[in-house]
Amino acid sequence: MASWPPFQIRPSIGGAGNKVKSILRFFRLLIVLTIFLVGGMALWGYFTLQSALDQPLQVEQVQNLDVPSGSSPARIFSRLEQDGILHSSEWLRRYWQWQKPDAVLQVGEYVMEPGMTAEDLLQRLANAEVLQRSVTLVEGWTFKQVRDQLARAERLQQTLDPDWSMEKVMEELGLKGVHAEGQFFPDTYQYTFGMSDRDILLRAYERMQRVLEEAWGSRAENLPIKTPYEALILASIIERETGVPHERDEIAGVFTRRLQIGMRLQTDPTVIYGMGDDYEGRIRLRHLREPTAYNTYTIDGLPPTPIAMPGREALIAAVTPKKGSSLYFVAKGDGSHVFSNSLQEHNQAVRRFQIEQRAADYRSSPAPAAQTEETEQ
Repeated sequence: MASWPPFQIRPSIGGAGNKVKSILRFFRLLIVLTIFLVGGMALWGYFTLQSALDQPLQVEQVQNLDVPSGSSPARIFSRLEQDGILHSSEWLRRYWQWQKPDAVLQVGEYVMEPGMTAEDLLQRLANAEVLQRSVTLVEGWTFKQVRDQLARAERLQQTLDPDWSMEKVMEELGLKGVHAEGQFFPDTYQYTFGMSDRDILLRAYERMQRVLEEAWGSRAENLPIKTPYEALILASIIERETGVPHERDEIAGVFTRRLQIGMRLQTDPTVIYGMGDDYEGRIRLRHLREPTAYNTYTIDGLPPTPIAMPGREALIAAVTPKKGSSLYFVAKGDGSHVFSNSLQEHNQAVRRFQIEQRAADYRSSPAPAAQTEETEQ
């Protein structure tokens, strides 16, 4: 029986090659389409983001943006979108996360101005360009005046009850047992949204301690004052008596010599402070004779506490008084004084500048205990 060759199936080379080519063409097309799609989406995202960044803020006048404690960029952008100030807040949030991952959102007020873009605002937020406000505490003010000033300060949080006593306020500041008067340095203090009256007072207190320590370290020898606190008390009186800055050291010299020889200071600002709310703008002879803890016409030496906030110059004058022999001074009516070495010279100056010209408004000055005329502040 004849044998036939085995049956064999041979693949069609031409058909398989066409399939492979078709698959390759498909993948190439898919890759091209993917590139175009991704590129198109990227281009769309770029222009959408750029549009979000370039959008002008919808504010017609200067407006402040409050960023309270605990705020996040997402919440801030969302709030601005709800208020109609900007749009595309989600894109701005993503941009912040992408471009400013390490930026900390600082608590405070941020100024939004007409013409600003969303990107300008983001830059201010990232740079913590918070609005700085200021409050000024003036040399010679009492603690009551300081508190009144802080109560009027714009957008400064009020944490200290206005009805609290001086002692209660100091206790709340962590300064229990420290008498408040004169303990705060007069200056202009910057503050931002979220800061409080407590913050300002603590900064002013710390500043006064540093300045007082520096002044005390440069004190002259043989002073009648023995502690920095006594220097603070004397400086407060000098501050209240001084109308012309260059006279501070000379006024300090008068007080220093009086203290050295045991002569009473007899200075009207201490009388006024001791009168408290009873002072109505004038000091009469009966006021000079009324004993209070602060009336230096009736007490020896310094009063028990400062009577106001002294500035740096007054502190320096208190510890480096001008040498000389004058023991008296009287106000001339223009803020300056006439200094006298003897009671006779002083009485002549009093008659000239205070008795004969009583209509003028004078600063007070040390006067002899035997004076019988009214004294005017």
